[in-house]
Amino acid sequence: MKRLYLLRHAKSSPAADFNADHERPLAPRGVAATERLTRYLHAQGTEPNIVLCSSSRRTRETLEGISAGLHGDPELVIDGGLYCASTELLLQRIRRLPDDIESAMVIGHNPGLHDLAVLLGGRDAGAELSVFPTGALVTIDVGDADWGTLGEGTCAIADYVVPKELV
Repeated sequence: MKRLYLLRHAKSSPAADFNADHERPLAPRGVAATERLTRYLHAQGTEPNIVLCSSSRRTRETLEGISAGLHGDPELVIDGGLYCASTELLLQRIRRLPDDIESAMVIGHNPGLHDLAVLLGGRDAGAELSVFPTGALVTIDVGDADWGTLGEGTCAIADYVVPKELV
């Protein structure tokens, strides 16, 4: 069964402190959140074949923070096209994944990630994922479908966690 992990970057420093949004680093609270996410990912045996990460500093730092919790040796792809990408752009990128990839993770931004999770999960996902704070991670069961066929309601939400609920 194929799996898709959608991870919103951890808490970043305030925008007012930086000239460019793209260069905002993680805040201390975000660093602490990545530590909790790392332990959770490791305990869950999370083993993506590929990690697609936005090029922003906060998403790259989130990836760096959680890397020790990932099993296996995933291909890491920093993709400028994922920076603040819309739901449609995210879906187009995921649909281009080769079908021999069994598990993929996307690290990005809201509202695109949240809206994508709700779109893929279908009608009931909206209530389950009513909020998608920084550091939120949703695990989506894709089933045996080809990545190229993903669309509205074609998947199931398997898990949803936020860092403040993790120890």
